[in-house]
Amino acid sequence: MSRLGLEPIDPEEKFIYPPSPPRTESELLRSDSFGDSNLLQRSLAPSSTAVKAYDHSMNNAMDLTTVTLILLWYASNIGVLLLNKYLLSIYGFKYPLFLTLCHMLACSLLSYAVSFLNYVPRQGIKSKKQFFKISVLALVFCWSVVGGNISLKYLPVSFNQAVGATTPFFTAIFAALMLSKIETMQTYLALVPVVVGIVLASGGEPLFHLYGFIICICATAARAFKSVLQGILLQSDTEKMNSMNLLMYMAPISVAALIPATLAMEVGAVSKAITLATESKGFIMLLGLNSVMAYFVNLTNFLVTKSTSALTLQVLGNAKGVVATVVSILLFKNPVSTTGMVGYSITVVGVILYSEAKKRSTKAIIKQKILESEEDMEKGASHSGSGSNIHSRGMSSPTHK
Repeated sequence: MSRLGLEPIDPEEKFIYPPSPPRTESELLRSDSFGDSNLLQRSLAPSSTAVKAYDHSMNNAMDLTTVTLILLWYASNIGVLLLNKYLLSIYGFKYPLFLTLCHMLACSLLSYAVSFLNYVPRQGIKSKKQFFKISVLALVFCWSVVGGNISLKYLPVSFNQAVGATTPFFTAIFAALMLSKIETMQTYLALVPVVVGIVLASGGEPLFHLYGFIICICATAARAFKSVLQGILLQSDTEKMNSMNLLMYMAPISVAALIPATLAMEVGAVSKAITLATESKGFIMLLGLNSVMAYFVNLTNFLVTKSTSALTLQVLGNAKGVVATVVSILLFKNPVSTTGMVGYSITVVGVILYSEAKKRSTKAIIKQKILESEEDMEKGASHSGSGSNIHSRGMSSPTHK
């Protein structure tokens, strides 16, 4: 695992050694096979102790890799968030559209590089209809990123994270409106503290900015809308894509949309970037690091999901928001109020309760489907059994002439 899980990803891939004729241990020792672990593995049947030791070492390696990936995911997530805030609010580069354009350029280039190296299995676009669907998703995705960056110009990172924690609330609303997907009452009740918490946090935020708050809410809603829309547009098995392939196609489309938007809405962005780059190489390093980290947020997110599960990722995401809030307060020293912190805490608790309610609801649905499937099988077996009995009786009955 020298590349921290960046080997070719194929969950169905199995490595099976070809059979070889059995050899005695003395023949192996006499042969020049020292260090040939594959030869030893093929020739000698492993003992139960060896198998257990191998499994234990592999589990330890997997645990170490997973922990490393989680740490890298945290570092890239929190790092890009703090760098965005630093560049937009403190460094003086107040151009969120241009900053997002840099992010998408880096995501485009690095996505195709990773795909070319076969670190992620490539999935192609199969039709114009699928390309159109991906383009729609790209525009929604682009707006969610731009909105988040714009809000950082006006809001502290801590409050930005508090608003972002309300994503499940908007996801539930869009799922109900667009998919007619009705959750259990417990699931909806769990969303109450999410809303109450953000209301308290907003009222107690010393650096509250109405425009920044509205933009942040819109960006959070767009993020939820994109996840629901993705489930609708790419629902067939032939159109489904993993997150990295989807990013590889969405990022260039976002670049194509952001170039004219940046030139039209942020007239002085390019000249300001050239001026800052000329005056200080530090700006180039910060902008480059920030853009690369924006890609690694997606890559590590994909790898952590592969190594753990989507539910674990959701729990880790909740904790990440808290960590990012604490780190940003320590770095930027923005004032916080007790009411604001209590409100954010209530929101996080609400998100955790929502996750648990969703998990119980999903388990109940799966259990119900299993029971229904078993009942159908039993009915089918009973019908086939009765049919075979009738057939056997007909065959065994004497024929009277």
